[in-house]
Amino acid sequence: MRPAPPVAPASGPRPILQVADDLGLRHDELESHGRWIAKVGLPALSRLADAPVGRLVLVTAMTPTPHGEGKTTTAIGLADGLRRLGLRAVVTLRQPTLGPVFGVKGGATGAGRAELVPAQAINLHLTGDAYAVGAAHNLAAAVLDNHLHHGNRLDIDPAAITWPRVTDHNDRALRRARIAIGDPIGERDATWEITSASEVMAILALTSGPLDLRRRLGRIVVARRRDGRPVTLDDLQVAGAMAALLRDALQPNLVQTGEGTPAFVHAGPFANIAHGTSSLLADRLALRLAEVVVTEAGFAAELGAEKFIDITCRTGHLRPSAAVVVATTRALALHGGANLAHHVATVHRLGLPCAVAVNAFPDDADDALDAALAAARGSGADAVHLARHVAEGGAGIEALATAVYELALRGEEPVPLYPDRLGLREKIERIATSIYGADGVDVAPSALVELERLEREGHGGLPICVAKTPLSISHDPKRAGVPAGYRLPVRRVRLFAGAGFVTVYTGAIQTMPGLPAVPAATRIDLEPDGTITGL
Repeated sequence: MRPAPPVAPASGPRPILQVADDLGLRHDELESHGRWIAKVGLPALSRLADAPVGRLVLVTAMTPTPHGEGKTTTAIGLADGLRRLGLRAVVTLRQPTLGPVFGVKGGATGAGRAELVPAQAINLHLTGDAYAVGAAHNLAAAVLDNHLHHGNRLDIDPAAITWPRVTDHNDRALRRARIAIGDPIGERDATWEITSASEVMAILALTSGPLDLRRRLGRIVVARRRDGRPVTLDDLQVAGAMAALLRDALQPNLVQTGEGTPAFVHAGPFANIAHGTSSLLADRLALRLAEVVVTEAGFAAELGAEKFIDITCRTGHLRPSAAVVVATTRALALHGGANLAHHVATVHRLGLPCAVAVNAFPDDADDALDAALAAARGSGADAVHLARHVAEGGAGIEALATAVYELALRGEEPVPLYPDRLGLREKIERIATSIYGADGVDVAPSALVELERLEREGHGGLPICVAKTPLSISHDPKRAGVPAGYRLPVRRVRLFAGAGFVTVYTGAIQTMPGLPAVPAATRIDLEPDGTITGL
């Protein structure tokens, strides 16, 4: 491995070709999108197939407040801190989605001195991957409805169509709408979901390349015939066109942190309604270019970390070496130290050594930070450090970076929560009781029928993706701390055959979020000189 390049000066970002040079990428493997962004062609991954594989570190968190606790910021700062130690470090993150950008949380490129650049471009369109996902998804919906209109040769039952439409905005008015009005075959109630919930997005995050992408798209089940047999996108002969729309979106996006650390930003599944991690393609590429790769899984450990181990690592054969649980004074004030300890125990249950990063915001009082550190030291974590990367950049997180790298060198292996052979209901029970602390699971009769059918059709070996609130370890967002004495309700089950998991919906979870009373979009504007403000 070549030594890590020096930290970028405060004067501005490095040209992206220079970032690529330092990584060992060739210029003919890049497609530049201006000076600061490039897509990396998949031939680079083939060329590097025999390169040494770096250490993978997962960043997760305790149960958050609605505004988030800074996992992305911590992942960025940690990569900067590791690079300051002389290590070749890369961070891999999900692409921001417009729903949160224009809703409550705002952008997802970090904050302060731990931020990706160019932040505005990343938060808005980047290279258009989300649009490609939406276009491919909605093409399938259009072809499906067109099939109904032109005679319904496959004898599809309109009441058994499970394929929604998608948009990348929070638009609660589209949660349920009447479509094909006046068409005697196609008229029905239909739903829209946010693009991050699309099975196409999940596939983009989990695929290994073009051939695998095409096969996965073809396996997607969108409806059932009147005799109950599934209808796939291969049956509708549209998967090839969808793959063509996604060709360029397959390539990971290369950007950098404010300190010049390389960053791959790719795919964007949510962790509360999907599996919530960056793409396997980005992770695999980064692991062959760096000594340490820092990645993030959405929301808290019971969602992001569990799905990372049981879905992403199982699918992509990744082997993370350590994890970081992010805690903040405001999350501890809401959920308590027992909640943090629960998530540390969850990480340990999944086989990884664990450090706690107390993410210090600039306005945190010293006594509140002291109390947070005390709670973290009592959580059972293998290491605890105050992280001041928001205010100080990589220099403010070097102690944590040192501890995390030492944990990663232990060589410990992740431990999936359940084996493939376990039945679907038993997998749900194990997640609910071992990770969420529930007393058991109550499965709605219709959901139980669907689980039994999926097992008869040969899908029993798939992992489970639980869709639930991120604001509680339980299914109920009002249950703070460490809820006990409850049962997890499963109200609906849906097969994601292309992505390779079964999603179960609990509580009142929505796959189309709504905007708040005062959306973040109302603060964003374009100045006469072209400057974007309020983002």
